[in-house]
Amino acid sequence: MVSVKIGYAPTRRSIFSAPDALKYRKLTADRLRALHIDFVDITDVNEEGLLFDDAGLDKIIEKFKKEKIDGLFLPHCNFGTEFECARLAKALGVPVLLWGPLDERPDENGVRLRDTQCGLFATGKVLRRFRVPFTYMTNCRLDDPVFERGLRDFLAVCNVVKTFRNIRILQIAPRPNEFWSTMCNEGELLEKFNIQLAPIPMPELTDEVAKVKSEKKEVAEVLEYIRQNFEVKIKETELKNVAALKVAMSHLVKKYGCNAAAIQCWNALQGELGIMPCAANALLNEEGVPVVCETDIHGAITALMVEAAGMGDLRSFFADWTIRHPDNPNGELLQHCGPWPISVAKEKPVVCYPLAFKHPGAITAEAKHGTVTLCRFDGDNGEYSLLLGNAEGVDGPKGMGTYLWVQVENIKRLEEKVVTGPYIHHCVGIHKDVVPVLYEACKYIGIKPDLYDPVEEKVKAYLRGE
Repeated sequence: MVSVKIGYAPTRRSIFSAPDALKYRKLTADRLRALHIDFVDITDVNEEGLLFDDAGLDKIIEKFKKEKIDGLFLPHCNFGTEFECARLAKALGVPVLLWGPLDERPDENGVRLRDTQCGLFATGKVLRRFRVPFTYMTNCRLDDPVFERGLRDFLAVCNVVKTFRNIRILQIAPRPNEFWSTMCNEGELLEKFNIQLAPIPMPELTDEVAKVKSEKKEVAEVLEYIRQNFEVKIKETELKNVAALKVAMSHLVKKYGCNAAAIQCWNALQGELGIMPCAANALLNEEGVPVVCETDIHGAITALMVEAAGMGDLRSFFADWTIRHPDNPNGELLQHCGPWPISVAKEKPVVCYPLAFKHPGAITAEAKHGTVTLCRFDGDNGEYSLLLGNAEGVDGPKGMGTYLWVQVENIKRLEEKVVTGPYIHHCVGIHKDVVPVLYEACKYIGIKPDLYDPVEEKVKAYLRGE
C-alpha cells in the first residue's frame, strides 16, 4: 500500500477573527480524517494549533522533520501569516499545498471575518520570493468535490516526488552494443536528481540463477503461478529458467536496495541461460518492481514515476513506439517482446517465442483498451524533460509480444516530438489519466513537462479546480 503523510499547518493572522480561524482549523482537520488522509497535526505546538509566529514555527519544523512528512498542507483559516508559511515551506523542502476555505457573505454591517482569498494571494507571492514551488488548490468549501479531488491529486504528486528523490536502479550488465540510444549519464543523474545506479555484471545474475535453482522452493512457487495464469508453449526446462531468472532478479533488487531494474536482455543472457528475460521481467513488473529492457535507465525512471502517479493502484507497461496503424491515420502500435505485467492483458498471456529472436521466454498478449497515459523521462546535453500525454486503445491487426494499438490526437505531432528528442523509441504507459499529476510533479523535481498535445491550458484548468 502506498503511504503518503502530510504535515497539517493551518495558519491565521491576528487582525482577523481568531474564533473563526479555530473553527476552520477543526473543520478542516475533521474533513481530512473523513477522507482518510494521513496527516500530522500541530495541536501540541500552541494552544490554538495554528501557525502564526516564530515560536510556533520552530516547533513545527522540528516536529514535521521528525515525522518525515512527504508534503505540507497550509490551510488559511483566516488571512494567514504569509512569511511564517514561507519560512516553514523553505525549511522542509517538500511539496506544498496552498488552500483556504471560501469566505462567507459579509454580515449586515459589512464586517468580514477572514479574507481568506486575499491571504492566499499574499502567501503565493512570498513563496515565490523564497523560491519555494507550491501547488494551489482553488478557494472552495470543504464539502466541494474539488477539495477532495485536489487533495488526492496532491497526495499523488507527493508520491511522485518522494519516489523520484529515492530512486536506485539495479543495472544488470551494460546496454547492448547496438543501443546507443539508451546510453545515460550516470554521474549527472546522481548530481542533479540523486538517482543512483547499482551496476552488476551478467555473471552475478547467472550465478544467482544457479543458486536459486538449487534451492528450488521459490522457483517452484513461481512455476505454479505461471502455470495457473499463462498458457505455456515452451519446454519445461526453459520454463524453469524463466522462473529462476525472476527469483534471481528479485533477490538482487533486494540485495542492492533498489526499486527498479534495467536488464541488458540480449544477447549475452541467451548464451548463458538459453532464454529471453521478457516473461521473468513481466512477473516482477506485476509485483510492482519495474524491470525494463535494453538497460534503459531512463525507461526505469519513467516507470517508477508513472506508477507513483497512479498511487501504486495499477501496473505500468514498457513499450516501443513501432509502426503506424495500417488503417487509422492517427494510430500507432505500442509493442515489446513480452515484459508487460499480466494485469495489463485483456486475454490470457502465452509464454512463447518472441517475434525477433529465436530463444524462448517471451509473452504474447494484447493489452486492455481504454484511456492510457504515455510518457518518457529523458535528457541529453544536461537538460531533462518528461514527454507526456494521453491515448486511447483501439482495435488493430493481431500482433506478437505484448502489444496495444493506440490512437492519439495527432500522430505526426507526436512523431516529431520523439524524433527531435530528447526522447527515443521507448515509452511507458499506464491505464489511467495521470497527466495532471505528472505535470504538477515536474515543478518539484526540476524537469520540464513536455506535452505532446497542446493541452497545457486544459491541464492547468483541471489543476486549479475547473
